[in-house]
Amino acid sequence: MNRLRQIVVLAWPTVAISCFFVMPFFLLLKVSLAHRDESALWGPGFELTHYVEMLDPIVLDTLVFSGALAILVAAISGAVAFPFTYFITRMHRRAQIAWLILLLSTLSLSEVLIAFSWQVMLAKRVGLSNVLVWLGLLAEPESLSPNFGAVLSCLVYLVVPFTVLLLYPALSRLDRDLTEAARTLGATPLRVFFTVVLPMMRGPLISSSIVASIFTLGAYVAPSVLGRPEHWTIAILIGKAALAGGNLPFAAAMAVLLLAATLALTGLTALLGRRSKA
Repeated sequence: MNRLRQIVVLAWPTVAISCFFVMPFFLLLKVSLAHRDESALWGPGFELTHYVEMLDPIVLDTLVFSGALAILVAAISGAVAFPFTYFITRMHRRAQIAWLILLLSTLSLSEVLIAFSWQVMLAKRVGLSNVLVWLGLLAEPESLSPNFGAVLSCLVYLVVPFTVLLLYPALSRLDRDLTEAARTLGATPLRVFFTVVLPMMRGPLISSSIVASIFTLGAYVAPSVLGRPEHWTIAILIGKAALAGGNLPFAAAMAVLLLAATLALTGLTALLGRRSKA
């Protein structure tokens, strides 16, 4: 009876994973190997030409840029969110709830709305450059986008709330007696943070880095709105191949490549975490 109950409990997650991941993946793989038919987007067949097309320098450079951008956004987000979350967990309960509600409210905003808000904020007429001119840091107003800094800043802004919410449970459960014991032994607050708190939070930091990297690899709106073509991610190339070019098999092949890169990045991050523990 217990065995049957376990099978019933595990049946729903298995069916859900099969419906929402396994079956779409095999369909995506099938389309990526299909023959391109301009009249019907794709037709029956088995070809590897679309994967050969990905050896194009533009695709490879975009994939490398997407991976580097994902790692950079994850690193900056972790560096910003970790001390911020640590200080939140040291506040009174009401203050913690207020900060968490504020973070959750930012997640309710659309990524499209945030990206275009950043575009307005970095514009020449009513943007941030006017404040910099008033402070004497710029001689005259100028547009601060499109460029790499605008893309990076917007993505970090989008990722930081997720990182904070992933780090908060582990940091809130951190035993304060450990930090107080280190302070009693003469360690400064900064040394306690780097030698006690940071090593104990290695697992949550790795998990949040994986989530931030995956989010950035699939970023579409922010790079297309705030960046130049050299700042585009692989997701933008997939969209252009499928929508503008009508080459659905090639877009599916790039999507398979993006999924493989995501799994490789996740595995690399987990491997580094295991080595650091050893």
